[in-house]
Amino acid sequence: MFPLNLPNTLTVLRILLVPVLVVALTSELPGGSAIAAGVFVAAAITDGLDGYIARSRQSVTTFGKVMDPVADKLLIAAALISLVSLNRLAAWVAMVIIAREFAVSGLRIAAGQQGVVIPASMLGKAKTIVQVAAVLALIAVDDTHVAWVQALVYAMVVVTVASGADYFLNFRRRLEQVARTRAEAP
Repeated sequence: MFPLNLPNTLTVLRILLVPVLVVALTSELPGGSAIAAGVFVAAAITDGLDGYIARSRQSVTTFGKVMDPVADKLLIAAALISLVSLNRLAAWVAMVIIAREFAVSGLRIAAGQQGVVIPASMLGKAKTIVQVAAVLALIAVDDTHVAWVQALVYAMVVVTVASGADYFLNFRRRLEQVARTRAEAP
């Protein structure tokens, strides 16, 4: 059982909003895109709130540490896959972004097994902001081929790939630090 505090409740809510987003986006409901945009915005807001509340109230839990990034990845991956199925996004874009998310998650697991913690970087936070902006534009705008939406999509790809590379480079540096520290220990 996990502690049902406010941050964890927001994380669970974000997970529960994922199927609502997919149904609103992919069904032929009148105003489905507007509903999907609202659901996506609500879910994105919970992403920012849960971490802030957990840190400010000192109620960080193991459940939150594990499930918050899972909820984020589920939300983005579900939105991207739905957008590909609607021909609003090129499949290669979704593949690159989802592959980066899996790679970084695997890296964090491997780092944890080595006793290395890789905190979220500023580039990782920028990646999240750009992803949310691009996905929201793809959901809300009727013509996703307009220049500013495409610029957001390409910015999303560039920042996502750059932040993934940054995580891998930081992991390597942290492993080298740990190895030096262990070598210097008596």
